[in-house]
Amino acid sequence: MPPGGYQVPSGGYQVPPGTRAPVTKRIPEDLPFIVRPSPGRRMLTFIPAPLVLVLVLLVITPQLLQPGPDHTSGDAVALIFLFLCPAVAVFGLLGLQLYLLSSGGPILAVGPPGLWIKTRPTRGQAIYLPWEGIERVSKRRWALDKMVVVKPRDPRVTAGLGAFTALDSGMLKLFYGSGFTATLTFGSKREAEVMAAIQHFSAGRTLIEL
Repeated sequence: MPPGGYQVPSGGYQVPPGTRAPVTKRIPEDLPFIVRPSPGRRMLTFIPAPLVLVLVLLVITPQLLQPGPDHTSGDAVALIFLFLCPAVAVFGLLGLQLYLLSSGGPILAVGPPGLWIKTRPTRGQAIYLPWEGIERVSKRRWALDKMVVVKPRDPRVTAGLGAFTALDSGMLKLFYGSGFTATLTFGSKREAEVMAAIQHFSAGRTLIEL
């Protein structure tokens, strides 16, 4: 018997036709279990690439500034500028990505009736799905990031979320099977805590693939 005494009917749950899932600009923060983005954890994965460029620059700069028959000070400045521009660009792009991923409020909120999950990784818009309206919750990995993937029973809930959301959702479906995902690696709660909360609050009303 699933926890809480809930049992999935033999024919599965039936989602009423024409229902529109609630959508909000930001996940509410009054639910029992909330996962927020963790900029610190994500930053640790961003550091190596620009750090390598800086280290290379620090190593070659003293050698280039020394006068020699094969190069002039102008050549050295030009070469340093050539390395410095990509380093600044990389830092800028990674900083922008970090801001977009971290500034949209919580990424997941779970409670007894259902859950809120962001519709896109880089914006605050979120959708509410009752447990009975969720086909399954699973985990998927992409490179260093492990994701919790929420697949709704009715694919029509993704309609009307915007053109950019539809584009992102289509790409996420190719990789994960659903457009609704939340990071387990770069969140404020550990993977075990997140999955335990989902299992507890869903109380057997949806399939959870651990």
